[in-house]
Amino acid sequence: MKHYDVVIIGAGTSGLTARREVAKKTQNYLVVDDGPMGTTCARVGCMPSKVIIQVANDYSQTKKFPQVGISGHEHLKVDSKQVMLHVRSLRDRFVRGVKSPMHDWQDHLNQSRAKFLGPNQLLIGNENVTADKIIVATGSSPVIPKPWLKFSEALITTDTFFELEELPKSIVVIGLGVIGIEIGQALSKLGVKTIGVNQGPAIAGISDPVLQAYVSEKLQLEFPVYFDGIELLEITAEKKLKFKAGDQIFEVDRALVAAGRAPYIRDLGFENLKINLDAKGLPAVDRNTLKLLEAPHIFLAGDANADRPILHEAADEGLIAGYNAVNEEQCFKRRVFLGIAFSDPNIAAIGQKYQELKDKNIDFVTGEVSFEGQGRSIVKLKEQGRLHIYADKKTHKILGAELQAPDGEHLAHLLAWAISLNLTVEETIRLPFYHPVVEEGLRTALRDAHKKLVPEGSFELFRCNDPPIR
Repeated sequence: MKHYDVVIIGAGTSGLTARREVAKKTQNYLVVDDGPMGTTCARVGCMPSKVIIQVANDYSQTKKFPQVGISGHEHLKVDSKQVMLHVRSLRDRFVRGVKSPMHDWQDHLNQSRAKFLGPNQLLIGNENVTADKIIVATGSSPVIPKPWLKFSEALITTDTFFELEELPKSIVVIGLGVIGIEIGQALSKLGVKTIGVNQGPAIAGISDPVLQAYVSEKLQLEFPVYFDGIELLEITAEKKLKFKAGDQIFEVDRALVAAGRAPYIRDLGFENLKINLDAKGLPAVDRNTLKLLEAPHIFLAGDANADRPILHEAADEGLIAGYNAVNEEQCFKRRVFLGIAFSDPNIAAIGQKYQELKDKNIDFVTGEVSFEGQGRSIVKLKEQGRLHIYADKKTHKILGAELQAPDGEHLAHLLAWAISLNLTVEETIRLPFYHPVVEEGLRTALRDAHKKLVPEGSFELFRCNDPPIR
C-alpha cells in the first residue's frame, strides 16, 4: 500500500495553494481531483460572470448616450449568441491560465475520486493509499432543492449557465445573493425579461435594514422582485416553466437557481472517520489552523468547510492547511471580511456587518452618505448608492461597513485596509482624499460618524507632534 506524507483532495483554488506550500517541504505528496480542472472561479464563478457583467454594463451605458450628445445608440442590438461565445472564450483563457502551471507537477496528480476508508487511509480510484496528513479542499456545488428536480429541464445553475448557446427570452432568478443579483441584473440589461425571487430582504447579503430597503427599491426599478419565495408549478406544453411568486402566476423560458452553494462532500466517506458530523455532514474545524478538532491530521479548507466561500479566503485557507501539514503547527490570523457583489452599482460588506454588531450588543454609531448628488457620481451619471460605516462609540475604531455605491469595489478595499490597521474614524479622515473622486463619499460618511462620536468636532489634519499611525 503506497504511503504519502500529504494527500490533497481537490485541485481548486484552496487545493492548489495548499500544494504550493506542501511542495516546499516534501515531494512525497499527491493531489487528487476527478475534474473538471480549472477552479470554480475560472470555470463557472468569479471570472466568466464578470465577463457577462461587463458586456451588460457596456450595453446599458449606451442608453445614456443621447443625454451627453452621442446619437445612433438606437441602432445597437444584442447578439446573445456572440455574447455567450465571447464569455466562453475569455472563460477558457482564464481556465488555461490556471491549468498551465499544473504541467510542472503532473506526476503528483491523480484524476480520480477519493474516499476515506479510515483516519489515515483513502481509496483513490481503485487503489488504497495511506497518508500522514490529508487536506480536503473539494470545493462546493450549486444547491437545487430535491422537490425541484422534476423541473430540471427548465433549471440552470452557474455550473451550467455559461454553456448556454444563447440567452433565453425570459428568466426567473431564484435567490438574490451575490450570484443571483450579478447574473440577474446583467441579463436584464441585455434585454432578457427578468424576474427576481428572494426569501427575505437581504439582497447580496446586506443586513442593514435601511440599506436593504434602499437597494430593494432601486432594484425594482430595473425588474420585478418578490421577497416571499417561489412555488414551481409545472412545465407547460410549450416548455415554459410556470411558477407562483407573490400572488401572481408567471411563465418563463428558464430559471436560474442561485439559492447558494453547498460543500461538495458527497461520498467522501467522512462517516468512516468515526467523528461527529453536524446536520450538513461536516466535522468541526478550527478556523485558524483548519485542522479537524477530532482528527487533527486532517484539514478542511476552502468552500468545503462552508465558512467563507470566497476566492481570496479559499487561497488563504489553502495556505494555512498546506503550511500546517508540513510544518510545526501555527495559528494564523484571518483577514478582515471583504465581500463584494459586482452588481451595478457594486454592493459590499466589510468587517462586521450591521446585524453582527447588533447581535453582539456592541455600542456603535453609523456614519452615512448618499451618492445621489455626490460630485463624481453626477459626472459618471451614476447617482445611486448609500454607504454606512459602523464605528465603536468607545474607541472610535471602524468596525465594519455595508454599501451600495458607484465603484464600491474600491471603497470596500479602502475600508477593509482601514479596519485591518485598527484605524479610528479620526485617523482615517486625516488620510488624503483627492477631488473630485467617488472616495469623497467615504470621507463624508466618516465625517458623519465623527460628528455623532464627537459633536463638538475636531481638526482634520495631523499636527506636527501627532504620533504616526501605527
